[in-house]
Amino acid sequence: MPTNFHTHTSRCKHATGAPKDYIERAARDGCTELGISDHCPYPRDGTETWSSSRMEPEELPLYVQDVRAAAKNAPFPVRLGFECEWAPRYASWYRDVLLGECGADYLVFGAHWLFEAEGVAYAPDLTDKHAIRRYFAQTIQGLESGLFRFLAHPDLLMGGGLDWDAELAAGFSALIDAVRSLHIPLEINGYGLAKPKIGGAKGRYQYPVDEFWELAAEKGAEVICSSDAHSPDCVIQGALDAAAYAARFGLSPVETIF
Repeated sequence: MPTNFHTHTSRCKHATGAPKDYIERAARDGCTELGISDHCPYPRDGTETWSSSRMEPEELPLYVQDVRAAAKNAPFPVRLGFECEWAPRYASWYRDVLLGECGADYLVFGAHWLFEAEGVAYAPDLTDKHAIRRYFAQTIQGLESGLFRFLAHPDLLMGGGLDWDAELAAGFSALIDAVRSLHIPLEINGYGLAKPKIGGAKGRYQYPVDEFWELAAEKGAEVICSSDAHSPDCVIQGALDAAAYAARFGLSPVETIF
């Protein structure tokens, strides 16, 4: 019974397709529940950082309108969501605007960036051990906010080619303990399975990373499989690929977050 709650649209400027295109393809692929969760915009308050990779705040009503209108003709439930970064200053934006005014059904936590006093740093580019520790702490803080339904690509940090070691294992172990205590699923990300591997065809995935999911399975973490779809053709296939990866570790993913 394929489901997917991680879907982007052309409004994020690095994906293709409108909500109706994803819904139509998902229906053909046997979907039973779909979430549209494009990257959320941020208020124009001088702190916006990612305007090249997300919709503008003025587009919020149009995005909500597009998803809700397309959902009316869907043969399965369609949920309105957003994928968000975490910094405490955005908590009210998520709670009062996205969940409140826009009526979003859910928020996805995608921890792509480490917030520092001097700016932001992309997680896969982090190599300094102190910065990596701050990234883990920031991610756990975001989980503890209670705003998010699942943690997207939790092993994204490994996407730049870090070698698994005892310190990374300790950080990821703390992260897994946090999601377990909060009953938040970890996402196995189908988009990562389609990216070029580190070290060539016989190398490892950027993410998902085997060592992480071995640890997640050992600790009994709750798991969800998503496509992280950036084009309609992979809206369900990516989730199926993620489910096949989950089976390698004896993980039984949840099918819905509702």
